Amino acid sequence: MTEPYDPPAGRRRSRRASAGEDAPPPPVTDPEKAREIALGILTRASRSASQLRDALVAKRVEPGLAGEIVARYEEVGLVDDAALAATIVRTRHSERGQSRRAIRQELARKGFDEDAIGAALGQIDDDEERERAAALARRRWDQLAAHPEDVRTRRVVAMLGRKGYAPSVAFALVKDLRRADEEDGGY
Repeated sequence: MTEPYDPPAGRRRSRRASAGEDAPPPPVTDPEKAREIALGILTRASRSASQLRDALVAKRVEPGLAGEIVARYEEVGLVDDAALAATIVRTRHSERGQSRRAIRQELARKGFDEDAIGAALGQIDDDEERERAAALARRRWDQLAAHPEDVRTRRVVAMLGRKGYAPSVAFALVKDLRRADEEDGGY
């Protein structure tokens, strides 16, 4: 029977461990360095105040200092939650066809406050949302013309559901599409 391997007692630690590289870096307390980090974050993408604060803390900036920097950037207009939320609402609705419900969830996840979310979502009314959903449904319905009606129904309703539309809206739109097809002589 063989004995288990026992490394020699004087075995050296890895160079990384001996150099102290495994220890976390010290927190950033220098305001100039923290501002540099914040500007780097904002250069890559626009962020909400909450996202910027979280990103700074993740980069080891002292939480109090991160809050001060975010507050100052809000004062000078580098961080504008209301404008950013409005832009997100416009692009998500017009380009991606997302519903207000889906956009609201995204904005909440990104840390926008309820006032900014409500004001931004105010750009979209019920009629606009229904028109956008109808356009999406029509396009997908036409793409699936070669499929049986039940497959088309299931796929259109699923697509609208992924975009955040309520099942009742999705099924009502499919019903309208079926009726329009019957009136046009069917497919």
